[in-house]
Formats: sequence, structure tokens, C-alpha cells
Amino acid sequence: MLLRGAFRDLSTKGPACAGEPALLALAVLGVWLISAIAPGFAQEPAPAQFASGVQLVEVYATVTDRDGRPVTGLTRQDFDVAENGQRQEVTVFSVGDVGLSVAIALDRSFSMAGERLEQMKRAAGTFLDALKPSDRAMLIGIGSTVDVLAPLSTDRAAQRDVVRTLDAFGSTSLRDAMITALDRIQPAPGRRALILLSDGIDRYSRASEADVIDRARRADVLAYPIAMQKTRPPLFVDLAIATGGHSLQVSDPRHLGETLTSIAQELRQQYLLGYTPARAAPARPEWRGLEVSVRRPGVTVRARPGYWTK
Repeated sequence: MLLRGAFRDLSTKGPACAGEPALLALAVLGVWLISAIAPGFAQEPAPAQFASGVQLVEVYATVTDRDGRPVTGLTRQDFDVAENGQRQEVTVFSVGDVGLSVAIALDRSFSMAGERLEQMKRAAGTFLDALKPSDRAMLIGIGSTVDVLAPLSTDRAAQRDVVRTLDAFGSTSLRDAMITALDRIQPAPGRRALILLSDGIDRYSRASEADVIDRARRADVLAYPIAMQKTRPPLFVDLAIATGGHSLQVSDPRHLGETLTSIAQELRQQYLLGYTPARAAPARPEWRGLEVSVRRPGVTVRARPGYWTK
């Protein structure tokens, strides 16, 4: 046997001291045991990462009163979460202290040239100032092409420089830009959000409106599309509903800074709810509906309406 041969080899060598044969025998025995059981360890699966439909589903909820102001001071016991109509046990609860990663998509097309572009740049700077120093932000320019103007970082000085030097360029591939922005911010850590500023006019996009909504449902990003005109395009409304965000229109660009400041405050006062689904994820991805409610009268709750299992 392997062990017997090992001891035989040790016995044929003159030990340097009286205890050395025993020590060497123990060492060989340890090596043999490790080699014998190592394959068993190698076959153990790696711990699963938290992901929607696998172990933990995370839902960000915004609660407002009748005047649209954020409702604060709620506890875990105030919330009910249902998945496909089945109530879930909330095991993770946090209020407003989750780090933020935000993509700011700016429509720089020729249709935005002039005063609207200047007001948009000032408002974007206001939003950057409202972020915490630890919050990450990236800037995306929307024109004939969709470009990352500033990568995700906490470097506010570089981000302000990009905003300050932004000029009008090209047409608006708006739907393509929405998908690009969602894809760019989705891998970021913490709470993810997309702030989109545009007049809502789309030209030459390859993606359809259905493509945008499908991508939004597969991501975990709160979308805040803001139309710089008197009406909101239906796609802006649908995108906000699909992600649990909020769509707005600002007909007077001078009020855009106030709007972005209110969004920054809302992102600070959201509730994070997490639960392990009572029903295991199927072999193939499926859509599961979510419903978040609060046991208080006169409040409105915004949260994503569902998720795709992974």
C-alpha cells in the first residue's frame, strides 16, 4: 500500500534526530490524505452569487404622499411584497444609505441647440452637485452616435468639465441611447439609476420601443426620463413604469434644475427591500410580477413591476 511504502522509505534513512521519522511520517500521511480528498472538494459547486431569481431579489421602493413628497420613517413592518400574488418574507431592509451609480444621458442633438442645451448643461451640473462624494456617475452624449463622455467615477471635476464643454452635434438616436445607457450602468455597484434629458424626438434609431422596454425589464435600473417639452412621449412613461422610476416633462428649461434636485432627493430616500423567493427559479428564465404596498393610507408606492429570473 501507499502508506506502508512511505513508512518503509523513511525507515531506510538515518534520522537526524530521534523524533524526525515520526514527524516525516505524519507529514507524508497529511499529504496523502489531502490528495485523497481533494477531488471531492473540487467537485463542490462555488457559492451562488446573489441575483434576481437565484437567492435574493432586491426591490427599491419610492413612497410619496398626496403632494408627491417622499414619505420617511417607514419600517420593514410597514411593507408588503408579493411575487406573482404570493406574499414574500422581507429579510433585507435599508433606507436611503445604499451607494448610488447613475448614468446621466444628455441629448446634444441639433434640435436641442441654443438655450435648451445651455439650461440642460446647468441642470446637469446642479444634479452632480447634489450627489454624495462617494456616489458614482457617468455621462452619455446622445447625437448621431451614442458616446460615453465620462466613464463611471466619483471625479466631479472631470464630469463638470465634460458638461461645460458639451456642444450640439448630430441627430437623435434616442431609443438606441436608452439601451446603451441601461447596458452601461447595469454592471455598476449599488443602486443604479438613469437620468435622461431629451426633447423626446427620435431619428434613425435601430431599436424599437419594444426593444427598449424589454431591455429595461431585464435590467435593474431606475429610469428617470425627462422630456424638455410640454408633453411626455409615451415611451418615457412606459420606461419609468417598467423600472420603478419616474417620468417628467419640463416645458420651461429654467425649472429643470429644480426637477433634477428633487430626483436627487428622491434617490436619497428610497427603501431597499430584499427577499428570497418562496418558489425556486425554473430551469428557464421567466417573468415574475412584483407588487409592493405600504400599510398606510394616502401614500403612493413606486417600484419595478417584476423581474426576469436568471
